[in-house]
This record gives sequence, C-alpha cells and structure tokens, in this order.
Amino acid sequence: MGKLQLVQDPEADALLEANPFALLVGMMLDQQIPMEVAFAGPKKIADRLGDVDAQQIADHNPDEFVELCSQTPAIHRFPGSMAKRVQDLARAIVDDYDGDVTSLWTGGDPDGKEVLRRLKRLPGFGDQKARIFLALLGKQYGVTPAGWREAAGDYGTAGSFMSVADVVDAGSLQKVRTYKKAMKAKAKAAKA
Repeated sequence: MGKLQLVQDPEADALLEANPFALLVGMMLDQQIPMEVAFAGPKKIADRLGDVDAQQIADHNPDEFVELCSQTPAIHRFPGSMAKRVQDLARAIVDDYDGDVTSLWTGGDPDGKEVLRRLKRLPGFGDQKARIFLALLGKQYGVTPAGWREAAGDYGTAGSFMSVADVVDAGSLQKVRTYKKAMKAKAKAAKA
C-alpha cells in the first residue's frame, strides 16, 4: 500500500491512511463538493474534536456536533445535514460493528459481495458510493476480499481513472476530474 494522496495535503491524507473510520467519513462526505474537500473533512473534525472516533462522534451532543462541523472552514457546503449524517454513520458503526469500522470488511471473513452489501446498508452509502469505496479499499488500502473487483464493478478495474479510488497523485486526480467532467457532459447531452 502506497501513501494515500486523496486530499493532496500530507496531514489530512496521513489521517485517512491511519484511521479507517476517517476514510469512511471522507467517502460519505464526497458529494456535491470537490473530492479533496470531502476527504479533508475528517481532519477538520479531528482538529476540533481531538480524533475521528466512531464512539466519540456517536456519543457527542448532536447540536454541539453540528456547531463543530459548521465552524469555518466547514466540513461540507451543507454542514448541518452532513454533521447529522456523520453521526448517523458513527452510530451505525458503533451499533453494528462495536465501533470497529474494519469489522465491516473483516468480520466473518466476507467476500467482496458481502462487503459491498454491508457498505450499502450504511447511512449515506448508495450503490455507487459503496462500489467506489470498495474499489478504494482494494486499490489503495490493502483490503482485497475475494471478488472485490467484480463487486466494485467498473470502479474496480485496474488502470482506470474513474473515481477517488484511482487518485494516487496530482496527475491521477486530474485524470479522474477529466473523466467525471466527460461523464457529466454525456449525461447532460443525453437529457437534452
């Protein structure tokens, strides 16, 4: 496993690499904002709370957590709703996995399909986000259960530049941006 470079900021990326729950939170935040901003969100939480810990976040006073997430710079352009989603995600990890996010992909020695099913049950994770996160785990986090590439779909393809799972440096970030821009243009043209 190489060093994560999702945020392109050494401290924020080091947190994502060292703390799998922070990585999960970053993935959940990755919507309607640039991916590096989303994956920088956990560092903002850690700076204000002292850590990005599922139990600590789940137990935090909800109003105070919204306030913490809304401080400038906010964790997301919609800090209130995203603070609630982060807490819902933390509660799910505490309730379903005893606060150990790695149990999502290790508990009971699951295959790729089962890890995908577990991810899709999490608050804030639909099919596409779950597949991208599974690809990120496999491509960059060393989590490679049997059948993970197939379960991740196109996002699991080696050598692709489709999502955050493929960002390993500034150049690959630009390739992913170009791909996403082309997909948005294609979708827009299809609607017209």
